[in-house]
Amino acid sequence: MLPFIAPDPLQEVAPAAEYEARRTHFAALHADFERQSDRQGIVNVALFFGALAALLVGFFGKASGWYWLAALLGLGFIASFTYHMRIDEQRRRYRELVQMQDEALARLRRDWAQLPLPPYPPATDATGLARDLDLTGRASLLHLLGTARTPAGLATLQGWLLAPAPVAVAQARQGMIRALADLPDFRDALALGARLMGAAQHDYEAFARWAAGPAFFANRRGILWMARILPFITLALVIAQVVGWLPVPLWLVTVAVAYGVTNLAGKEAAAFIEEVAERNQIFAGYAQIFALLGAQDFAEPDLRALQARLQAHGVSAAAQMQRLRRIMPLVELRRMPLFMVIQVFTLLMFHNAWLLDRWRGEAGGQVGAWLTALGDFEALSALATLAHDNPTWAFPDLLAHGATPTLTARDLGHPLLPPDRCVGNAVTIGPPGRFVLVTGSNMSGKSTLLRAVGVNVVLAQAGGPVCAAALRLPPVQLATSIRIADSLEQGVSYFMAELRQLKTVVDAAQALGPAGDTTLLFLLDEILHGTNTAERQIAARHIIRRLLDLGATGMVSTHDLTLADAPELLAAAELVHFTEDFARVNSTPVMRFDYHLRPGLATSTNALKLMEIVGLPLDELTPRLG
Repeated sequence: MLPFIAPDPLQEVAPAAEYEARRTHFAALHADFERQSDRQGIVNVALFFGALAALLVGFFGKASGWYWLAALLGLGFIASFTYHMRIDEQRRRYRELVQMQDEALARLRRDWAQLPLPPYPPATDATGLARDLDLTGRASLLHLLGTARTPAGLATLQGWLLAPAPVAVAQARQGMIRALADLPDFRDALALGARLMGAAQHDYEAFARWAAGPAFFANRRGILWMARILPFITLALVIAQVVGWLPVPLWLVTVAVAYGVTNLAGKEAAAFIEEVAERNQIFAGYAQIFALLGAQDFAEPDLRALQARLQAHGVSAAAQMQRLRRIMPLVELRRMPLFMVIQVFTLLMFHNAWLLDRWRGEAGGQVGAWLTALGDFEALSALATLAHDNPTWAFPDLLAHGATPTLTARDLGHPLLPPDRCVGNAVTIGPPGRFVLVTGSNMSGKSTLLRAVGVNVVLAQAGGPVCAAALRLPPVQLATSIRIADSLEQGVSYFMAELRQLKTVVDAAQALGPAGDTTLLFLLDEILHGTNTAERQIAARHIIRRLLDLGATGMVSTHDLTLADAPELLAAAELVHFTEDFARVNSTPVMRFDYHLRPGLATSTNALKLMEIVGLPLDELTPRLG
């Protein structure tokens, strides 16, 4: 575990102050190891050249005592170099830890430029939910939850964000996340282990598939026994010739047979070995991470159950990954220029394949479960870091089926906004058959409110904390039409793209139905503004009415105040709005928003004021508008 003395748990420390303290502590240790590394480098140079000088003196002076000194200094150099490598490893660890604290401070500020993107690109979200709610990509929820650094962790975390968990699963995750939020050293150590492995871990799924594969020697028992017996026969024949029992080198016959066996079955064995050998760099890292997970003393029962998956069926993930790591130096001998000489005398390639095959038979079937458990730990840790970093956020009350299907939130804000710019609002959506109509002028906060609702629902259904003082969430399925992208390549206009997205929303509502266990929660921003006003009004009213008839509920933002004129919608709508105020500073118009939600329809517009603010001329337009 990391050598950091945490502050008194009875004394509350702001996350920023805690990260600053950790950074100072780790920076001091990094500087200390930097100095040790510099000193040890000087010692290395002195020992190396001392050994070389003693060797030269002994050679030219024909004094054997200097050779003993050269050997002694040479051994000292090897020991010093090994110790130097350990120092450099610690120096690298603390350099990473300092960087991790810097990134944590950047996360608090939502300083996206200072936060690295996930090292492995996320999968495409075919539903558009990730695009609409900024779940993946730059300045996204996945970017904010950036402490998950293994491919398994990122894949798990993305899966949790894009696919809501059942209520019971999300509630169980809440307990684990709460527990991990109080373990900053453990979370840092877990993230550090993944960072130190680097990009070598990119194809973890291929390793899991290899590990779960069939036995390589199942149909090659003859080759295996030949590989076991032939080297002993070769050795016996060599000894027999050396001691004079054989007048001719009969061992050349067995070497020739070994060469033939290598040509016959060596390509298959080499391919089998290469599948795992190219991932050699990750085994030590995974062994350390699994050891960390196995050694942690968790009080939370679900965390202990997750931890037990790394010891399932009497097979220890950490021990088995260490065992696989120890096999790899023998495997790496295949890269030596004279490996074929070793091969024909020992048939080492087949022995290595047998070692790997035996490992796979004993432990390979568990690799997928280990990596899944690691992914769960990393995803939980990322959400726990979010909870730790935002102590004013709440864990939502996740309601089971049968509760009143109404979403209610107090002081709900957008999780991706910097805390000093995030404005919270009370929000109520539902019950089914009713919707919230959000009106207001440009830039007043309508789209941000929709995304705030959506992102917080995603967090809640993943089991994480939400940017709100309180949130009660019934079982809902999100469907959005917020950020529409047309496609010149596919010949899809903006209006057609929006229609297609709206159809997916209606289809989702129809699939759930009004009597289902889950309610569709739709979030529609400026619906159908890609067509003319008259047709937009008719189509928008029809789509909203259809969604309500199907038992859905949701939120619609619009500039079009006439949507509230339709009696069939007005009866089902809760009207809320954002507004702004204007002032003139040195004859220059200034517009201010407070982003507070108010009841009723919007009472102001600001398009012309915005034109004036950005410097577009209004003199010629005013008479026509009048």
